[in-house]
Amino acid sequence: MFSEYTTAELVSIFAMQGFAGLILFSVFVLMALGLAIIFGQMGVINMAHGEFMILGAYVTYLISNLFSEYMPALFSIYFFIAMIAAFFTAGALGAFVEWAMIRHLYKRPLDTLLATWGLSLIMQQLYRTVFGAREVGVSLPDWLMGSIPMTDTIDIPINGLFVMGLTIVISISVYLLMFKSRWGGQVRAVVQNRPMAGAVGINTEKSDRMTFALGCAIAGVAGSAFTMIGSTGPTAGQLYIVDTFLVVVFGGAQTLLGTIASAFTISQAQSTMEFFLSGSMAKVLTLLVVVGILMLRPQGLFALKIRH
Repeated sequence: MFSEYTTAELVSIFAMQGFAGLILFSVFVLMALGLAIIFGQMGVINMAHGEFMILGAYVTYLISNLFSEYMPALFSIYFFIAMIAAFFTAGALGAFVEWAMIRHLYKRPLDTLLATWGLSLIMQQLYRTVFGAREVGVSLPDWLMGSIPMTDTIDIPINGLFVMGLTIVISISVYLLMFKSRWGGQVRAVVQNRPMAGAVGINTEKSDRMTFALGCAIAGVAGSAFTMIGSTGPTAGQLYIVDTFLVVVFGGAQTLLGTIASAFTISQAQSTMEFFLSGSMAKVLTLLVVVGILMLRPQGLFALKIRH
């Protein structure tokens, strides 16, 4: 297989695939951070997480068209406004879903799985009704177009660099929020001992609602980032939900470091193997390896240690 290429070509191939893997890693991290917060902190299996991501993508699409038609002079900054709008739109819907449905299903994980799967189908149909079944694309500002030449054969796309930078900023923000803020301490207290947390005055219902809303809001931002590397359609979120669950379970559902390490491992493995194999075969091999590791280490790469 490798004998067909020169050494220089192999270096270029692995460099380009490695960078493509980093872009995929960024999307995985943004998706998995929100899912890890919901699943790891609340024990809720949110099968509609991909649809919250696509909600953020559609919000970005609408704002792109709005600025393009009515405020073309400000088109260069629309993406930042779109990300903020996607964050709050997905977060607000997440808070409503938690209030209307999820709060009645705590301690019943299989019921939350079925309920959120039904919600994902409803959201997909709503997207088809409002936006149509065909995929739509987002026009990017000029400063996000083009690439940076690293060598004669390696070009780094600017939008890929932006997605990676956005992932770093959000990952640091989530870490500070969950481990350095008072609210994050309350969330972790509820996770470790809900009755005791309620006894010392923590509003556990509000904590649950804000946690679910935050996870959905981060998925909305992931949707904004997704528009730069792929087209948006009603079922596009389903293409990433399985990989995202795989990332969360493999890394350890309650650890931020495990989520990031797992996303990097899986994205790089898939991206590299997809060049030499078909995309479906790369996914199958990655899944088999992950399942094998989980059989040896069921708690994931990083297990959260809790004192009893």
